[in-house]
Amino acid sequence: MSIPVLTFFNNKGGVGKTSLVYHLSFMFAELGVRVLAVDLDPQANLTAAFLDEDRLAALFWEDEADVPTIFDSIKPLLDVGDFAPVNYQIIHPHLALVPGDLGLSGFEDQLSSAWIEVMDDKNKARPFRILTAFWRSAQEAASRFDANLIVIDVGPNLGAINRAALLASNHVAVPLGADLFSLQGLRNLGPTLRDWRDGWNRRRNSWQLPSFPLPKGDMTPIGYIAMRHGVRLTRPVRAYTRWLDKIPAEFRRSVLDEEIRGKTLPTIEHDPYCLAMLKNYNSLMPLAQEARKPIFFLRAADGAIGAHANAVQSAYCDFKVLAQELAKRIDLTLPGNH
Repeated sequence: MSIPVLTFFNNKGGVGKTSLVYHLSFMFAELGVRVLAVDLDPQANLTAAFLDEDRLAALFWEDEADVPTIFDSIKPLLDVGDFAPVNYQIIHPHLALVPGDLGLSGFEDQLSSAWIEVMDDKNKARPFRILTAFWRSAQEAASRFDANLIVIDVGPNLGAINRAALLASNHVAVPLGADLFSLQGLRNLGPTLRDWRDGWNRRRNSWQLPSFPLPKGDMTPIGYIAMRHGVRLTRPVRAYTRWLDKIPAEFRRSVLDEEIRGKTLPTIEHDPYCLAMLKNYNSLMPLAQEARKPIFFLRAADGAIGAHANAVQSAYCDFKVLAQELAKRIDLTLPGNH
């Protein structure tokens, strides 16, 4: 039985997606879930958030491990081999990381070609191995780590790397900013997910007797997270709320493919597809980056005193509630919760 995969995805960048994955990975671990975080963004920002300069140098310059990154894991497929088990990084007793790698972008062409070649009746195994490399590598690593959940961070695009990442995903959560471009991102994301899902189903069904397990490729949207909720001093309140108010309808129309004409829709505060409306915790980010820990783990010794200390407690509650809601949506049992 495969380990569930939750991917955070929006093809609009700059909404705080990687920071969200970073903090939720720690919160799930805090709640007792064994988490494997996988960085499938070629920019490797999640990896840089988790690992300090010394650990990054050991990975990329000192050959500390034979297979230190996700690219090293799938690199044998550029020749005639299969994926190699990756040496994940232990971040926390309940949290491990499969590091990203800028070299991952070199795998894009192979993934694009395999998407076409897999429909060839003569050769199934090779292109299927390429298309499922991320899923099989992540599942193998998660099994060794005894993980209950795999979380994936991807870049903000609709390319072949992200398609392969979404093929590996059971559930998709969509981080959103309250702006025009985030809503435009939804208009691209929804039809693309449906196209990828349908295309994968056709490909899976074309191989009647697969010689190795294949992911289901559910990529089921479970909801959205409104990021940086609150009024920014640089933006009028009216401009902010204008786009925030449009999210429930656009999510249903574009991502869920629902007909909404004539329907009375809930406000975002009461929308069941709104997983959370996260506050802006930018005042804590410099402290967290300096201490190299999530904002909700900051202490007085890190400079979190006075109003900052109150914000830390608020952030802990916010991320805990969000992690619990995500667990409920994906049928993930939290330790101690029955």
